[in-house]
Amino acid sequence: MADIPKLSAAPAAERESAAEVFAARLDRPMGVLGIIFLFVVLGQLLATDPTLSSVLAVLGWIFWTIFVGEFLLRAYIAGFSKAFWKRSWWQVIFLLVPFLRFFRALQALRFLRVARVARFGGVLSAGVRGSRSAGRLLSSRIGWLIAVTAVVVLVSSQLLFLSGSHDDYATALYVAAMATITGSGVGADDAFARILSVALAVYSVAVFATLAGSLGAFFLRGEQPARAAEPGDASAESDPAFPAR
Repeated sequence: MADIPKLSAAPAAERESAAEVFAARLDRPMGVLGIIFLFVVLGQLLATDPTLSSVLAVLGWIFWTIFVGEFLLRAYIAGFSKAFWKRSWWQVIFLLVPFLRFFRALQALRFLRVARVARFGGVLSAGVRGSRSAGRLLSSRIGWLIAVTAVVVLVSSQLLFLSGSHDDYATALYVAAMATITGSGVGADDAFARILSVALAVYSVAVFATLAGSLGAFFLRGEQPARAAEPGDASAESDPAFPAR
């Protein structure tokens, strides 16, 4: 942090590099906060006690303030360069969407469902944050895939519950999990449910293909040393890794 003031006179490329280094240092703590934030948003959706709802709302805004502060600090280190904004524009959208709830006066216009958009946006933002956090915390491809799939299930179930496709969250969670894993439908006939069914079906196919490729690569790597060590193999005898006895 002491080096940040010195960056004011640094070239743009150096500032971009410093911003990436700064982000890498915060990968793990921000990743943990992102995962916790996902469950805070879920708690806000399910909480019925007014006190608990207020506590979770305050906690959610504290987390969001941290995320915004971290983003702005990275932008400052990068010198608010065009390259930074071009690379991070989508993060700006997900950071701003939850603030739509402050414009509830716009709901006088029926075609602007601001509160609903804000809640949907908050869930999607938490999901994106949770997926990025899984990528920061997990280096294994299979582990990352499992974590992201869990995030997709949680986000999909919350969206189904918010949209009214299912009145019971337990049912929404079950059908979202089945749709994400097997590609089956989400058990509702409204327009949003149909769109989500298609999206989850595509995701399930992508997950299956990625998992099959990862497992295939794992077994192929395991077979190569065994084949090389087979007796009488000319390639193994001539390989310096297998010295003659």
